[in-house]
Amino acid sequence: MHKKLLHFAGAIAFATLLFGCNSKPTNQAKSAPLKLEPGFSATIVADSLGSARHLAVNKSGDIYIKLGALKDGKGIYCLSDTDGDGIVDQTSSFGNYPGTGILIKDDYLYTSSNTTVYRYKLDKNQKVINDKQPEVIVTGLVARAVDGSKPMVIDDNNNLYVAVASYSDACKNETTDGKSCPLLDSVAGIWQFKADKPNQSYTDAVRFATGLKGVVGFAWNDISKSLFAMHHGRGAFHENYPQYFDAAYSAKFPAETMYELTQGADAGWPYIYYDQVQHKQLQAPEFGGDGKKESDRKYLDPVMAFPAHLGPNDMLFYTGNMFPEKYKNGAFIAFHGQSTEIHKGFCVAFVPFKDGKPSGDWEIFADDFAGVDLAHPTGPSQHKPCGLAQGPDGALYVSDDLQGTVYRIAYKGKS
Repeated sequence: MHKKLLHFAGAIAFATLLFGCNSKPTNQAKSAPLKLEPGFSATIVADSLGSARHLAVNKSGDIYIKLGALKDGKGIYCLSDTDGDGIVDQTSSFGNYPGTGILIKDDYLYTSSNTTVYRYKLDKNQKVINDKQPEVIVTGLVARAVDGSKPMVIDDNNNLYVAVASYSDACKNETTDGKSCPLLDSVAGIWQFKADKPNQSYTDAVRFATGLKGVVGFAWNDISKSLFAMHHGRGAFHENYPQYFDAAYSAKFPAETMYELTQGADAGWPYIYYDQVQHKQLQAPEFGGDGKKESDRKYLDPVMAFPAHLGPNDMLFYTGNMFPEKYKNGAFIAFHGQSTEIHKGFCVAFVPFKDGKPSGDWEIFADDFAGVDLAHPTGPSQHKPCGLAQGPDGALYVSDDLQGTVYRIAYKGKS
């Protein structure tokens, strides 16, 4: 069960507002009105960036941000603190393609559009050497108008994992026999490539895991040496099958689910969905289900289930030393949506881990990004958490793709 956190801490002098690219912004420390546990504080690092999706922080503290839509013709921002005073004083932008995925691994910055994975060579300080000539690593990935983002993970053996979401919510219109979904050959799964091999395509890949309608947040766990993924559940129960479901059911199910994946794993989409109350895999109505019938085949069980429609858009295993011990090696999750059942969402959650496995209930770590009471809203959400990154000092960075805000959450201890 989630926990309602009742405190928020004050500011630290680290923030600035950004209003254009390739310019020096006005230094202005600004606290973020988030609800956090005692000892934590949140500040705004940047604002008005546009669709700030995933982000990565290098060992020098520079923040690379991938934009879901171009801003001034560019899709990647870099924020730097050149004088070491803890405040961003320089911005630059590059890359003429929108997208979501971005990560730093060894001597490269990897980024993605909705069809292609690129990488840029970094110098000894992990700054991009030539931002105009990235190397193409993967090309030809399927992308349609819906759920086209291509988030990425790289493991310890230089394997590159790319999540490809389905553009169909339940494969209802694509199946021809009512028994199989033809989309699974190229979407609704995670494909494994080599991180250092140029110009790869589906023919070079291993379909590492399947049956995952949409994965935007996933991460490599250094303790278990395995891949964990957060799955977006399907919708449209009562709209398409009113004989079996009502609106209350659609608000409550299916769960958003966390999986630990090994090669060949099948999470069951579109044939099943997960009922987090009964802890059962139920047959999807498109394939003979009625809201009660259990799956006629066993698929991979989730290691944790969350309320419906929270929209997990990033996942990060915390390895820093700034936060209290309870957070060490646990998972932070950026929830981009909301559950109308529990009136929670637009938040960053935390799942404790022990020995590479979930070891307790999930809780809300950072709340009130929405800026409105979700139980009695007076307007739309003001911010939607999307991306997560860990700074070299152990601070947690959170991006918001609605207003283009970047937050820094730090811990100084209880007063």
